[in-house]
Amino acid sequence: MEPRINVSKVDPKAYEAMIGLEKYLAQSGLDEILYELIKTRASQMNGCAYCINMHTRDAIELGETPQRLFLLNAWRDTELFTEKERAVLALTEAMTLITNGHVPDDVYKEAEKQCTPKELAAVIMAVVAINGWNRIAITTRLSLD
Repeated sequence: MEPRINVSKVDPKAYEAMIGLEKYLAQSGLDEILYELIKTRASQMNGCAYCINMHTRDAIELGETPQRLFLLNAWRDTELFTEKERAVLALTEAMTLITNGHVPDDVYKEAEKQCTPKELAAVIMAVVAINGWNRIAITTRLSLD
């Protein structure tokens, strides 16, 4: 595939806005591995090869196991994920597929039960961020090179 526009070069301020969100998330106290699970799962759902590649490598560098990453798209069918991770992954999926009926109350309430209010705010913003990055990478055809 031929690459398209390079947003960061054409309009650095637009790119800086996304980086600002990442800076907030880095200082939010959100568990780094949980954030990588969010980014990887949303990227899988969106079909963003660039982001899947990046975030699985980042997760492994942080200590995540390859086995859990291999099973991430089937997290409901394994006991390898904690209740909190499961709640966050369900929220990630609901937010990523928001046109399929919005975020169900039971999904939101379980995430709210498993996370502190500050943590839940960071999780929501993390899902927003990765979905934005996925859309940028897919639209501009960011290369794995």
